[in-house]
Amino acid sequence: MTTTGSFTRRRFLSAGSMMACGIALAPRRMFAQATAPDMIAQARAVAANAKITTQVLRGNITAVMGSGGNIAVLTGKDGKVLIDSGYMTSQPQITAALNQISGDPMTHLINTHWHFDHTDGNEWMHSAGATILAHENTKKRLSETTTIEAFHYTFQPAPAGARPTETMSQEKTMKLNGATMHLAHYAPAHTDTDISIHFQEADVLHCGDTFFNGRYPFIDTSTGGSINGMIAATDHNLTLAGEKTIVIPGHGPVGDRAALQQFRDMLAFSRDAVGALKKQSKTLDEVKAAKPLASYDAKWGNSATMFLGLVYQGV
Repeated sequence: MTTTGSFTRRRFLSAGSMMACGIALAPRRMFAQATAPDMIAQARAVAANAKITTQVLRGNITAVMGSGGNIAVLTGKDGKVLIDSGYMTSQPQITAALNQISGDPMTHLINTHWHFDHTDGNEWMHSAGATILAHENTKKRLSETTTIEAFHYTFQPAPAGARPTETMSQEKTMKLNGATMHLAHYAPAHTDTDISIHFQEADVLHCGDTFFNGRYPFIDTSTGGSINGMIAATDHNLTLAGEKTIVIPGHGPVGDRAALQQFRDMLAFSRDAVGALKKQSKTLDEVKAAKPLASYDAKWGNSATMFLGLVYQGV
């Protein structure tokens, strides 16, 4: 797909993991500073043809991947419980994937944070019968205009049917389908709206966008995110993850504790390397020219340009 102006498909998908805003769109990369007339329309156009894949985990939990952020599905007598909703234009593919998992009705949807690639499907899932639960800041962000400066884009309020119907502040425990789910709010990390969901008996942890597996993360500084917050969130995730824990990232393949540790090491190295250059009064352009993350690029992404800028802001 080729788009107008400088907003090519390559640019759209390159920089981390779309809107991994996030607003991570494609499961592999994220667009850099969007200049298209309608970023949402472009994201939805690509997502309309998204290929959805599923991965059975354990404890009746399945990962559904390919439309925005990674979705988790818990099935059982209480109906399907979903974590995040992907893009609305992927509804046919997501519906088909959900039907293949089980015939249980959709009853609950939990948003890990406010970003479009994790909440765009909220409205149709709510119409299908799901109550929507999220952090109170997620409801606030979805109810008002919010600008992400890194993308030079202002999101309009989401439709009423796409906004959370229930909210939480710090922690919440839910028991559904024989599973105990512990929800916990992070201090501002990727955004100021992030929560994790730990399926305790199955020992499956969904970290939302506080964990990008195998790619540089987006840090939404416009809504409270910071490199130090991401490191603190990862430290918290590491306390929850044991050697057998299955860890679902917001973007990238399903991982484990070792993958979380690698992510934490990369974040800390990036903070320290960029911080050292900034203390030498290097400008952002000079930091980019120095390529302090060159040794990480092969694993974490072809270009650290946007990520370096976000780290530079936070050190």
